[in-house]
Amino acid sequence: MSDRSVHVVISGVVQGVGYRAWLSQLADAYELGGWVRNRLTGEVEAVLSGPSEVVAEVLRECHKGPRGARVSSVHVQESRHPVTSPFEVLDTN
Repeated sequence: MSDRSVHVVISGVVQGVGYRAWLSQLADAYELGGWVRNRLTGEVEAVLSGPSEVVAEVLRECHKGPRGARVSSVHVQESRHPVTSPFEVLDTN
């Protein structure tokens, strides 16, 4: 099983609906490294690092989000910089 790291920007109604906390819990459950934060522009930004199959599953869930979210797009960019530290919620940037 190979590892994968992705940088993700999620757009839509994704702030004020618990998206960061939801993604943090999901990433912790799957034991992924990385981080999530709100952007001042209204998106949610994250880095997800871990086994390829697990990252793919979490990306599928990102298209749904928590109850109350209305995801319009999930932009995924492969990253060469895996995050091995535990997943964390960062301050808005």
